Amino acid sequence: MYLGLDLGTSGVKALLIDAGQTVIGSGHASLDVSRPHPGWSEQDPSHWIRACEEAISELRASFPSHLAAVKGIGLSGQMHGATLLDSADKVLRPCILWNDTRSHAEAAALDADPRFRKLTGNIVFPGFTAPKLAWVKNNEPAVFAKVAKVLLPKDFLRLWLSGEHISEMSDSAGTSWLDVGKRHWSADLLAATSLDERQMPSLVEGTQKAGALRAELAAKWGMQAGIPIAGGAGDNAASACGMGTVGAGHAFVSLGTSGVLFAANASYLPNPASAVHTFCHALPNTWHQMGVILSATDSLNWLSEISGKGAGELTAELGDTLKAPSGVSFLPYLSGERTPYNDSAIRGAFTGLAHESSRAVLTQAVLEGVALAFRDSLEALAKAGTTLTRVTAIGGGSRSRYWLKSIATALGLPVDIPADGDFGAAFGAARLGLIAATGADPLSICTAPATDATIEPDAALGGVYADAYQRYRALYPAIKGATA
Repeated sequence: MYLGLDLGTSGVKALLIDAGQTVIGSGHASLDVSRPHPGWSEQDPSHWIRACEEAISELRASFPSHLAAVKGIGLSGQMHGATLLDSADKVLRPCILWNDTRSHAEAAALDADPRFRKLTGNIVFPGFTAPKLAWVKNNEPAVFAKVAKVLLPKDFLRLWLSGEHISEMSDSAGTSWLDVGKRHWSADLLAATSLDERQMPSLVEGTQKAGALRAELAAKWGMQAGIPIAGGAGDNAASACGMGTVGAGHAFVSLGTSGVLFAANASYLPNPASAVHTFCHALPNTWHQMGVILSATDSLNWLSEISGKGAGELTAELGDTLKAPSGVSFLPYLSGERTPYNDSAIRGAFTGLAHESSRAVLTQAVLEGVALAFRDSLEALAKAGTTLTRVTAIGGGSRSRYWLKSIATALGLPVDIPADGDFGAAFGAARLGLIAATGADPLSICTAPATDATIEPDAALGGVYADAYQRYRALYPAIKGATA
């Protein structure tokens, strides 16, 4: 058996697979996010440990003998979070999360230093880790003075599981401290934030062993002490391992809280000006690019909350047949936007509203707005040298066939729906645990699932969707400055 642990923003998932990669069972525990000020987003790292304990306990209650047979563990987690520890590994303050935008001024200052884009291949986004440390130095100097280690969220779980300060390439690429092309920490970039390599975890590839399970926890869970823990991956790279999106040209579109258009690359292809993320993949000598939308299903959930109707009820009102855009447009910038604008201040908007704009019209506009935001990411990937011919859909929003038809038509690409199964980040983490424990060839393990169905673009609506995209593109400059 192999165990995958995924530390998400809203919960921890523990997933068991067997040697044939069949999912045996899973456990889950929820997490809350604290927002003490506008634009802030934090979690107490002790809550991650509590949630991990609960998820594993749920798994153990149903599959005790299977848990006892675990031979490898893999970790996945939300990226960019700044978990600050003192010299005794005590947490100094709540973790500043990926969707926290307080450090926008610090991010802009670091991004103005040309070394950051040159070495990391990325814009310094406010959500990345380095500007968070610059903010702590500027605003909480007593805390900053005590920082002995900076860990990403999943690597704090690793510290608890194994006692080791270790990270891996895919997650560390999102800190703004990694030389992404050479896959090691940059002393120059660390020094730019008054840090050095002694305050960073050591680095391995996601497929390599990175610690072993402590005897105390093994005894508590009925597992073997010393089980190898894989380097693992950031959540999107782990999902890519679960989906088999590891070879050049392979891609997926993720409709989760945020939206991601993810493409695997066989070489390092940075183009920071496009606001595409260029990160190391979890497999050696492999990279990936991502266009990121900050509010994907979050946009539909927002409409659901204010309309008093469930998200499923809203999409059901649209029926099964894709409709032509109505002229009402929605910009899904509820918490700013990453690709292609890197704008934490921009906010969302409906335009073109009229007396006849029904709830169904607003729902349609929200789905189209997210689909057209993915088109923005596709265009940005193209500018960064990546051409896609099809994508696979994952995430909770992919249950809506209407939404997938809208995305396929907006992208002009077929969208594959995987056969039933769990191919998310926890599954990818379990695969990495298997590779680290057995030495198996990563490409033979990280294979793609069977395709259940393919959603083709609606050729009859291609022209009006192209017109809607041009209208959508014109709206950002029109509202910039008016919504901040």
